[in-house]
This record gives sequence, structure tokens and C-alpha cells, in this order.
Amino acid sequence: MDSLSDLLARFPYPGAVMWIGRRPARRVAVIPCASATVHAGRGLEGDHYTGGSGARGITIVQAEHLAVLGALLRRDPIDPALLRRNLVVAGVNLQALKGRRFRIGTAVLQGTGPCPPCSRMEETLGPGGYNAMRGHAGLNARVVEGGTIRLGDAVIPMLAELTELD
Repeated sequence: MDSLSDLLARFPYPGAVMWIGRRPARRVAVIPCASATVHAGRGLEGDHYTGGSGARGITIVQAEHLAVLGALLRRDPIDPALLRRNLVVAGVNLQALKGRRFRIGTAVLQGTGPCPPCSRMEETLGPGGYNAMRGHAGLNARVVEGGTIRLGDAVIPMLAELTELD
């Protein structure tokens, strides 16, 4: 029988980066890009959160949740730019990456905790947008090792034990 630590370390497949977005300032349109440079302890280059809290250096949402959000709001899957996250990844459970290091492209990130929705989701997604996002809003991550992230890059959980968060 497998131990809990064995189960926590086992992922069926790597995920993949499906979308990358930079938020140059508050309340301006998100700029989709094919690649991004990320800096250790800072975040995504050109994003208005860069240099703020290292625990929220990168925000990530799960691609599978875009359809869930659309269904909850009785519309098509949500355009990732509306959610104002930096990365959309598919094929990996983001909640399983909390407290764990993972590689995307040449960068190493560490999941630091849930990325809760902001009140702006009501304005952006319409009535009920905030509550639709609860539980589907994604993961915050710290950049442990800087590098480049590109569309299509694999999201690979690292085999080390879960790390303690500051």
C-alpha cells in the first residue's frame, strides 16, 4: 500500500502552458504573449505585480476551470484575459502544487496558496462573477529560479518533498 507521501508525489501526466498574460498596470487590458521572462523572488517581467510580494509573483489558473466558470455564469468558457492571471495551464491539478516546487520552461516556481478572486470579477464577469470564481480562481506561485516560460511548456512537479512555506 502506498504511503500518503507517495501519493502526494505522484502525478499522472505533466501539465502544459496554454496561455500567458502580462498585466502592465491596474485596470488596463491584459497583454497575451507567447513567452515571458520571470525573475526569482520578483515575478513576471512587465507585470504590475513584479517586485511586490514574492509569494504572489505569478498567478496561475487551470484551463479546465474556464469552462466551469462559463457554465456557472451560463455562457461560453471564459476568456483568460478577463481573469487577469499570468498563466493558464492544463492537465495538472493546481491545488496539488500548493507547497510544491514545479518546473515550467527554464523556471522553477513554488505554489504558495490559492489566488482568491477580487471584487473586480463582479464587474468583469457580471453578476455572480465573484462567487463563480470562488474555488476556481487558481494558485499563487513564487519564482524560485528565474527563466523563460513559453506557450506549450510542460508543467512538471518536482520530486522533492513538499516544501514549507514562509
